[in-house]
Amino acid sequence: MNLSVLTLFAVFVLIAVRKIGHFNIRIWQSMTCGAAVVLATGEISGLDALKSIDLNVMLFLFGMFVVGQALVASGYLYALAYHLFNRMTSVPQLVCGILFGAALSSALLMNDTLAIIGTPLVLRLAREHNINSKLLLLTLAYAITIGSVMSPLGNPQNFLIASQGGLPAPFLTFFKALAVPTLINLAVTYLVLRLAYRQQFITAMPLTHNPVELLDKKLAKLAQASLFLLIGLITLNIILSAMHSTMQLKLSHIALIAALPPILFSSARLHLLKSLDWSTLLFFAAMFVLMSSVWQTGIMQQQVNELHIDLTTIPAIMLLSASLSQLISNVPLVALYLPMLTNPSPESLMALAAGSTIAGNLLILGAASNVIIIQHAEKHEATLGFFEFARVGIPLGFTNLLIYWVWFRCWYD
Repeated sequence: MNLSVLTLFAVFVLIAVRKIGHFNIRIWQSMTCGAAVVLATGEISGLDALKSIDLNVMLFLFGMFVVGQALVASGYLYALAYHLFNRMTSVPQLVCGILFGAALSSALLMNDTLAIIGTPLVLRLAREHNINSKLLLLTLAYAITIGSVMSPLGNPQNFLIASQGGLPAPFLTFFKALAVPTLINLAVTYLVLRLAYRQQFITAMPLTHNPVELLDKKLAKLAQASLFLLIGLITLNIILSAMHSTMQLKLSHIALIAALPPILFSSARLHLLKSLDWSTLLFFAAMFVLMSSVWQTGIMQQQVNELHIDLTTIPAIMLLSASLSQLISNVPLVALYLPMLTNPSPESLMALAAGSTIAGNLLILGAASNVIIIQHAEKHEATLGFFEFARVGIPLGFTNLLIYWVWFRCWYD
């Protein structure tokens, strides 16, 4: 076994156990230690490590963290949530509202965005109504993973497929191919969550929502401006894409522009910047370095070649993209898989989108949005364990993959 692979395995173990003796180990600490090991031992050079860090992803996350922190610190996010959820008077209604609301929103605003702004919101709802926080965190995680499947803007890997796969009408292609199985999978997810947390669903007490007042009215207006900028620029990108225009704003640029109002015009800008989730940014930088080191060993490519299977068939694309995304993350996996699909058909591209995205429902490291949710939850004194996620996620994820595969068989045959 190569040292890079052993290091990755050790990181997986640390993320799973999260504790050694009396010491609690955060996800970002495990991943950062892993990256430090491969750098210190020369498994990856310093220059290659810098090149492996996706600057667009880092800038996107930074911009969205600023927007998310402004929404929370001003109280605007909670006031908005009150208007959205105050008519939901039972746990089943609330779970349905979060599940379908977050899913449909992630198709427009990208799953990482919903992970950032949604985590403090669902934790507040859990505390206010005495609901198991793990139930609502899992609802959010699965919702934004599944919902993001059906849109080229739902997640970074879909955007990569849409931009490099040669799709003539990406929004129409994604929606026609993936909308129906995505809605079916959301309904299945509700049933799975209801089965896994049945005690929470039979609670007789009706939910009573307390009105929320803004904490900082000036910052709330700036946060609202950021939200409008974010939605407006993404909508503009959708229109430009539908018109096949060569003008496109990068998602990182959209996030940075949306972050400008609180940074430029708020007197609390320094406090906002200090309060950002810098540990999650460090996690992503470390993850890029460690995954690149593992990929450079060639071991994973060798293992795939030894399987002697056709990598262009729908079952192979879905299973390999879902499984390998657990090891090297879905964005680099898609970037590496696309060149292997010579003259790809829309069916194979949609299978790659579904498999690489639904990978996030299997294990925590299958999607960046999962890590963002857990890191943000730990900032608010809550958490979601590796085994708790896998207990529900593994059967759910395989069911999701099966539903997409059956749909492809019916839709394209």
